Amino acid sequence: MYGEGKTRGQVTELGIPAAINQACAAVVVDETKMVRSFVKLALQANYLEMRVLAEGGNQPNLNLAKVKGFSLPMPPLDEQTEIVRRVDLLFAFADRLEARLQAAQAAASRHTPALLAKAFRGELVPQDPNDEPASELLRRLTQAKSATPTKGRKRQAA
Repeated sequence: MYGEGKTRGQVTELGIPAAINQACAAVVVDETKMVRSFVKLALQANYLEMRVLAEGGNQPNLNLAKVKGFSLPMPPLDEQTEIVRRVDLLFAFADRLEARLQAAQAAASRHTPALLAKAFRGELVPQDPNDEPASELLRRLTQAKSATPTKGRKRQAA
């Protein structure tokens, strides 16, 4: 868990041996009591709460005493495993939804120019040969507008 600055309270799981410094806390999980993935999820779920615990001036920090004092839920191991399994399924579902959204947005951005071009050419709906041309309609509207006397703005009484 990182303890300083913008990344304060963020959690990750390292797959390699690493050293820590005063800005990092290593959370070592007793796997007879807690499932490591569950601990990670629980800490990530409480990210904002962890950030609030930070103290200091311009750059608030999480110190080890604050991290040690933070409590996590501790359901039975089999329940922790099931929670992790369900969260993983939901994250996978969210990833699939995000991919579908991105594909739909890309398709929409590809189709929009062609759709607008067809609309301006009048190709979106079948044309009725009895309809008057747009140029004729515009001419009539312009004549009607110029024939209508313009009204001056009325002044409001003070």
